[in-house]
Amino acid sequence: MISELLVLAIFPGLLMAAACWDVASFTIPNWIAGALLAMFAVMIFALHMTPGVFGAHLLAGFIGLVAGFTLFALGYVGGGDAKLFACTCLALGLSDLTAYAVVASLFGGLLTLGMLAMRKMPVPRILAAQGWIMRLHDEKQGIPYGVALALGALVLLPYTDLFRTAISG
Repeated sequence: MISELLVLAIFPGLLMAAACWDVASFTIPNWIAGALLAMFAVMIFALHMTPGVFGAHLLAGFIGLVAGFTLFALGYVGGGDAKLFACTCLALGLSDLTAYAVVASLFGGLLTLGMLAMRKMPVPRILAAQGWIMRLHDEKQGIPYGVALALGALVLLPYTDLFRTAISG
């Protein structure tokens, strides 16, 4: 029961919160990464992870951290995006790391192309009063990549080992 709650509600809820925060402010608060880490700590026990499975999740999180902060250092993503990627890799584990990176990257490319196209269009007057919309429309702003990271994980989640383990109880 706890494993299903974590994987089917808490994890997706935290991912959606990260995406919404990123759209609204181009930031992902640290409490979301902290909550994802706490969720993983509970998952260790709720899913009865063996030391080998636990190690594979830790390795995935470490790889995600290195990749995320490399992209951050190069200026491609924000620090919140890097932390979200690492925490999501930690939760999904090594077996789904590559699929997650590919799916999130595809969504990131689509998001980037969509936002670049949107920024070429005028903002409707009724939306121009919304500060967050104007920030999204500003060509000097980046891309809220947390949206792609969250969407990638949410789309992939039903096909992951994490999901299968949680629902098999």
